[in-house]
Amino acid sequence: MLTLCGFAASNYYNKVKLALLEKGVPFEEELAWVGQTDTAASPLGKVPYLKTDEGTLCESTVMLEYIEAKYPQHPLLPADPFAAAKVRELLRYLELHLELVARNLYPEAFFGGKVSDSTKEKSGQQLEKNVAAFAKLTRFSPFIAGDTFTLADCAALVHLPLVGSATKIIFGRDFLADLPVRDYLKRLGERATVQKVGADRKANTELMLQRMKA
Repeated sequence: MLTLCGFAASNYYNKVKLALLEKGVPFEEELAWVGQTDTAASPLGKVPYLKTDEGTLCESTVMLEYIEAKYPQHPLLPADPFAAAKVRELLRYLELHLELVARNLYPEAFFGGKVSDSTKEKSGQQLEKNVAAFAKLTRFSPFIAGDTFTLADCAALVHLPLVGSATKIIFGRDFLADLPVRDYLKRLGERATVQKVGADRKANTELMLQRMKA
């Protein structure tokens, strides 16, 4: 039995959780806040990490690859090597070129902190460039990589809302507004797996904010 460790307010945790749900892989969840993680399983103290019968894994994309290889039923990567590489390409863009850059804005956008003007300016410029590049790779027809739900959708569903919200709060406009992101999220929000992840995220976010105030 797999055990997914972390907390459901984390977009990276939810990316892995969504993949497990979509594939129908049995798993348990173990609550682990940042600062309360198993350092043997996650040496940097990050979440999520995954307990398996063979040992532990950290880094969410590594977990996705392991789950896909270990449990081939209901595949979330195409069988064709090039098509699979295009899914991985989107996954990399979402995480490295969109979410990681937008994360610089999160302290002020979501947690009551402050971000310097220079950080805002640099992050905004980088996001403008990266969103334009991302738009050339996406298809939204109806899924982000084409006609099949893939690992790229697991990432897009948890990362794009944060990127859009953070840019709207900080800069007064959603940098993703020119892409069909809203319709895409609404369409995929009808999936039972996405609804499950969303409900758990909302409940856990409220708990996290209570902990921060305590």
